[in-house]
Amino acid sequence: MEKNTKRTKEKKSKKKIWLWIVGGLLTIFLIFIGTAYYTIQKTMNKINTPLIETTDESKEQKIVTKKDPFSVLMLGVDERKDDSGRSDTMIVITVNPEKQSMKMLSIPRDTRTEIIGHNSVDKINHAYAFGGVPMAVDTVEHFLDIPIDYYVFVNMDGFLQIIDTIGGVTIDNDMDLTFDSYHFPKGEITLDGNNALIFSRIRYEDPRGDFGRQIRQRQIIEAVLKKASSTSSILLKATDMLDVVGDNVRMNFTMKDLIQLQSIYKNMDGNLEQLSFKEGDGKRIDNIWYFIPKVTELEKIKSELKAHLQ
Repeated sequence: MEKNTKRTKEKKSKKKIWLWIVGGLLTIFLIFIGTAYYTIQKTMNKINTPLIETTDESKEQKIVTKKDPFSVLMLGVDERKDDSGRSDTMIVITVNPEKQSMKMLSIPRDTRTEIIGHNSVDKINHAYAFGGVPMAVDTVEHFLDIPIDYYVFVNMDGFLQIIDTIGGVTIDNDMDLTFDSYHFPKGEITLDGNNALIFSRIRYEDPRGDFGRQIRQRQIIEAVLKKASSTSSILLKATDMLDVVGDNVRMNFTMKDLIQLQSIYKNMDGNLEQLSFKEGDGKRIDNIWYFIPKVTELEKIKSELKAHLQ
């Protein structure tokens, strides 16, 4: 009888110990989740900047769903002291969740077009310098004749930190390239932040000029998206990632949008079609060099993007 009583007490004691352990772990987990949520929310409050200053007063903030197509303008800007900078990287991405497909178009930064809200015709990348993100969005909307629902602004110096934070990116380089002391052999290469920035900026050393640079920029962005969509790679470095993103990124996606976006992107399974301008010409006007898109090619790209968004 005493032995049974003793065993019963031991079982209760062990049960209590396990309850304390499970309770302690649960408490730690909840504290972690609470802290993570607070940190994420703090970062989102910092980077979320609604697009409300466009010339189109009827524009309303869209919500990402698993059904409706949407478009994103990615702006890579070199900001310097006492200079608002120019958007040297301008990429439009259209997403059609139902078709599970994306289309990506790099707009050459020297493209000559009307700058909406500035009453001028200039290089398209000057729109950001003249009027920030709102003017850049309005100008791209006019140039491609499609609505731009979202934007993502990235300080290019900060982009290098983002790549370092996720442990670098691996891409398939289609051409052997050398720039100063940097050498990028043809084939699969892994890049840290600094090398990725140099690699994405090479222009004159590539016989394709700005078009070759656009290809490399798209490759790097794709690689970053692919790696960033891996939950494990982000969770391991969540705090560092949030600090870097908070300092260098601005967007009008909400937290809810981003959660939907990750879910949508995973279902795409890499179904990304790259569009590009191949038939335009370079031309000097008033001693300034511009890229002049071929009208038929521009209209074809417009039609393709419109169809994808419908």
